[in-house]
Amino acid sequence: MSKATKRKHVTKEVMDEYVVPEGNQQIVKITAGRGNNLHEVQTTEEKNYLVSMPSKFRKNVWIKRGDFVIVEPIEEGNKVCAEIVHILYPKQIKYLKQENIWFVLQQTLLCQSYS
Repeated sequence: MSKATKRKHVTKEVMDEYVVPEGNQQIVKITAGRGNNLHEVQTTEEKNYLVSMPSKFRKNVWIKRGDFVIVEPIEEGNKVCAEIVHILYPKQIKYLKQENIWFVLQQTLLCQSYS
């Protein structure tokens, strides 16, 4: 698969798929970029830790402070605790709210980012 084709498929997957957290996955908010594809996130319990961005997203999809992502915990490593599984855009957040999966605490995190 060429680089352009891969980018097209990854972008389409991120923008058009509507996913819900499964198993031990959770929705977190990006609070800072730490470099080398590491991002600091905040959970609904206000716990902060680092997550890594998988190689399929690198140089194809960008995230910024305040964005929401779905992460899955990883076993190895003590600083990096999870890996990004899906990036949530406004369409996906709206879908999660309609499905009553978007938690009230997420609204608290959202309000904190604008104050």
